[in-house]
Amino acid sequence: MTTTMSAVQALGEAAHRGAHAPTAPCDCGPPRVLADRPDGTVVRSGPVVAKAHAPDTDVPGLRARLALAGSPRLAGVLLPPLGPAPAPAPRAGGTPDTPPAALHDRVVSLWPYGLPVDPADPGAAPWEEAAALLARLHRTRPPHPLPPMRGPAKAARAVARMRTARPAPDPATGAVLAAWEGLPAWARGQGPFPPHRSGFLCHGDLHLGQLVRHPAPDGPWLLIDVDDTGLGDPAWDLARPAAWYAAGLLDPGTWLRFLDAYRTEGGPAVRPHGDPWPGLDVPARALTVQTAALALAKSAAEQRDPDEVEQLMIDACARIAGLPAELAGEHTS
Repeated sequence: MTTTMSAVQALGEAAHRGAHAPTAPCDCGPPRVLADRPDGTVVRSGPVVAKAHAPDTDVPGLRARLALAGSPRLAGVLLPPLGPAPAPAPRAGGTPDTPPAALHDRVVSLWPYGLPVDPADPGAAPWEEAAALLARLHRTRPPHPLPPMRGPAKAARAVARMRTARPAPDPATGAVLAAWEGLPAWARGQGPFPPHRSGFLCHGDLHLGQLVRHPAPDGPWLLIDVDDTGLGDPAWDLARPAAWYAAGLLDPGTWLRFLDAYRTEGGPAVRPHGDPWPGLDVPARALTVQTAALALAKSAAEQRDPDEVEQLMIDACARIAGLPAELAGEHTS
């Protein structure tokens, strides 16, 4: 656990207050921790989830992101937060005024509980539904000013975490760092997105854990967790499944269903037909590096060798590092 028990208890109480009037009967049971990571702690009480965001959260940016999740334009795409409807008009500072609560010096938001993807049933994973939601998100005109999507910043943070966990040079970290240095500056969080790929609404951290059914248990699938959402290159949201496919972790049939569903919905991240990799290459390489860097940091912290899946991503970095520059795709310019 990275969060103190008193903070978890306070989060549970916040979720409980969001679920019930003070005098209403309750059969929710004790609060339940759904996630506890450095970038967020999530506690459920009955039909409500309370999330304590990372200690270094950009609060004005989060306000804008919460307002986005509550915007009518994103109804049926993003799970909206609980509470009063966010005001779409910007404040004097340029962001919508959607003030979240604060708890133990961390920003807290409240959400309805949604049923997550079942990790024990990978065959039922909603890949096509995720692709359709992404396409709708990417096609939506931003309803108000938003910060940049944080995908490249998360990749840079993963590499920094690996460097700290494994400071001594070794072949594995060397391959990851070589693949990282081969990326353009924008993909390493060191510059703006390419101008023609900078104004799209993006989730910023797409994986199957970012989908829930709401209302549970058989409502429509919705995207959750807008902490990294913002404006940028929509190909980043396709990059994780693309990287898994390239590394052999996602079977070709699943990848093609995902890609076809995205194209059918008119998603702008890739060409409507033909080879998708000119648009996906750089983001997919960046997500490969991010995944491998986190794997090396985690395995070092746990004093073990990388497992088979982690090693596949590390090996993919070694292949990436050996690619000639002319194969880097259109995003290297």
